[in-house]
Amino acid sequence: MKRFDLRHLKNEFYNRMGEIIDSNLENGEVGIFIFELGDFENVKKSAEFIKNRGDELMNSIRFNQVDWILVVKKRG
Repeated sequence: MKRFDLRHLKNEFYNRMGEIIDSNLENGEVGIFIFELGDFENVKKSAEFIKNRGDELMNSIRFNQVDWILVVKKRG
């Protein structure tokens, strides 16, 4: 399990999250991604992004007032 902080990317974290999943996670490995919530729509978009990639969204959690965490399992 690896943790990745994407908060510095604000609302532009989707592509970077996909790149990280592709290059830093093995099939079946879990990654924890933290991003700045900003617009709540980011939560829905990120869940759809993961699903469309074919990966598994294991959990989606509000971390604090401004940050959100996704737990993602890479599928091969």
